[in-house]
Parts: sequence; structure tokens; C-alpha cells
Amino acid sequence: MVIDADVENQPWDLKTFSGRFKYFLWVTDPRTCLTPEEELMQARQLILNIGNGKKSSLSENEINFARKLYESAFHPDTGDLQNIFGRMSFQMPGGMAITGAMLQWYRSNTAVIFWQWVNQSFNALVNYTNRNANSSLSTTQLFISYVSATSAALVAAVGYKKYLTKTASPFFQRYVPFVAVAVANCINIPLMRQNEILYGIHIHDEEGNIVGKSRLAAVKGICQVVLSRIVMCAPGMLVLPMIMESLEKFKAFRRISYLHGPFQVVAVGCLDMFDEHYLYIRKDSLHQFWKDRLYEKERRTRCTSRGWSEIRRT
Repeated sequence: MVIDADVENQPWDLKTFSGRFKYFLWVTDPRTCLTPEEELMQARQLILNIGNGKKSSLSENEINFARKLYESAFHPDTGDLQNIFGRMSFQMPGGMAITGAMLQWYRSNTAVIFWQWVNQSFNALVNYTNRNANSSLSTTQLFISYVSATSAALVAAVGYKKYLTKTASPFFQRYVPFVAVAVANCINIPLMRQNEILYGIHIHDEEGNIVGKSRLAAVKGICQVVLSRIVMCAPGMLVLPMIMESLEKFKAFRRISYLHGPFQVVAVGCLDMFDEHYLYIRKDSLHQFWKDRLYEKERRTRCTSRGWSEIRRT
């Protein structure tokens, strides 16, 4: 049977809770990280062929699986194969391991510094891998972003830990990783996407046509990313310290200290998994006032030799 598939429309309604949840589980399936590159390239070619109007004799399930591999492993703008550690499908195992380690080894400054450096290096890799292809950063800009975020995380972690040592109980030191992560996200993400703020990002009408560039849309999107990154890590990093503090009062749990790390890794995954889909939105819309303002500028500038230059400064 020949399938005439539509690879553009989502199988789920991303405006609904259940739709976002199902799509999130589907596209970030960690098992796709184990797929050989050859199979990924075959999936890419299949999806591109269908997108160009070619029909396929494969079943609908096989086509959907190929689409799953394509969307989880290839950059949405360039179509290039992403490195495995920067893919969103690696976020769950990678983020679980690093967050669990930060929560487990927080007592010494050496451990705090090491795991904050690992976390910021991982975040920088993810941000670079999923960057907007239309707003490429220079090597210098990338280096400055990485160093700034890492330095901010280390200063926040060590400084907050030192402050708590003098003014609060040891329990509150368990929240040092969360404070450091939140501060670093507020610095790292805007710096990594600074060109979008400076020059704007493409915006589309309801039919998907590019109508110009907008810095407002870039700022709005980046603010949402910063907020979502902090909120996504909050359940595990805020709730788990209380759980660990309670469990460590039992002698039996203290005797198996070698399992505390793996326990926190798994617990972080369980606490965070059901919160990330809330903030997952593939496309967002500008307020109607700004839409109207942009379209009015487009109408005016089409009559001048400046063309789209005026819109690009929006």
C-alpha cells in the first residue's frame, strides 16, 4: 500500500496539556540516542522525500518512527545531524545524571566547583547544538558566553554556600546547586542567543510565510526559555533535598550511602519528567498589537526603496 503522508502537521494538538505531553515523550525518547547514524540518515532521507511529494510504500507506523528519529536527531533549521550529547533526547539521561551529582556532592567547595563546571559545559553544548541557525555566533562570542555562565555559576554556588555556612543550618546548603543553576541560566542563554536580541528573528504569518524580523519576538522567546529552564529543574532541585534530609534520619538509609547518588539521579528524573511538557511550545505568537504594527510597517516600506530594511529594525 502506498502512503501519502503529511509530515508537516503534528499528530497532537500542542495547545493542549495531553498533546504537549505526548509529543514531549515522543520526540525526547532517550532510546533514539542509541540509533546508528546510518539509520538516522535513512530516516532523514525518507522524511525529506515525503516532504517533497514522493509517496512511500512503508506503513504509517514506520513513517511515524522515521519522523520521530528525524525530529529528535536533526536540527530543525539546518537539517544537520546533531551531536548526541546536545540532542533534546539526551536531556533526560544527561540532565538526570548531572543534577543528581550536584545534589549529592554539595558539601565541599571542590565538588561544588567541579559539578557546576560540568553542568555549565553540558548546558553550553546543548545551547550551541540547538541554536537558531539564522543567528550564528562567532567563536569569541561562544567562548565569552561559556566563560560568563560558568563563572557566574561558580561565584553564586561558592558565595551562597559560604554565606549559608555562617548564617543557616547545613540543610539549606542543599539548595546551593539550584541557586547556581538559576543564576547561570539568566546569563548563559541571553549571551548564547545575543544575535537574536541584536538583529531579531524571523516571524511568520498564519500560513508560515516570513514577514520580517522582530527583536521583540526574540526577547520574548529568550525570556520564556530562561524561565522554562529554571522551572524545569525546580521540582527535583527543590523537593529532593527535603526528601533526602528526611531519609537520612534513618540509620538503614545512612548505611547505604553508596546508593544515595543513584537514588537522587532516578528521583530527579521522576520529579522533572512530568513538568517539562507544560512549557514546551514549538511556536508562539506575538500580541496582536505588535503584529498589526509590523504589517503596517511592511505595507509602508514596500513603497520605498528601503524595502525590508525598516522591518528588520523592529
